[in-house]
Amino acid sequence: MYNFENKFMCRLENNALTRGFKTIAGIDEAGRGALAGPVVAACVVLDPHNIPTGIVDSKKISDKKRRSLFERICRTAVSTGIGSISSSVIDEINIFNATKLAMKEAISNSALKPDFLLIDAVKLYDISISSLSVVRGEEKSVSVAAASIIAKVYRDNIMVTLSKQYPDYGFSSHKGYPTALHRNMLFEYGPLVIHRNSYRPVREAFDLWKLKNQK
Repeated sequence: MYNFENKFMCRLENNALTRGFKTIAGIDEAGRGALAGPVVAACVVLDPHNIPTGIVDSKKISDKKRRSLFERICRTAVSTGIGSISSSVIDEINIFNATKLAMKEAISNSALKPDFLLIDAVKLYDISISSLSVVRGEEKSVSVAAASIIAKVYRDNIMVTLSKQYPDYGFSSHKGYPTALHRNMLFEYGPLVIHRNSYRPVREAFDLWKLKNQK
């Protein structure tokens, strides 16, 4: 059985164990709402007897706390896998399908293949692994919460790297999300190749940028 400080957060995992499943993974994504950069998914199989304390939904803790937990989860987890889908693919197949593709890629990249998946809000129909889609899963499953932390920090690191390549856009601070700063930079400099042109705010910013530069 899973041994974690918050027993509620282990109920789904322990229920799966009682049903005979042995390797349970949590899956979550980061970056669906961003205007730039990839959508990233993580697949995490925790060690039921060595779960780091303090694991919660990644959105509820500071960057410093997330990064500390990221290191501890990577160190103690039985297996982790990452899937990352670029903005160009997002534009081709839409963010919903890109999110599912990232999740399937994360499962494929996990060294230990799970036999049961706890997935945050998304249903993956075309896989051969038993699964349960859990709305707000990062609040109900320690495995999904761990995946939310891994996906978030991994993606944040990508955006920090991109901020060095594109220093005018402030990606290290807003990570590609539609903040006032990001929108202002889009209007000032126009979209980049890493922006999601299928997103209306990006298209609108591009139109305004073109109008401004035609004057």
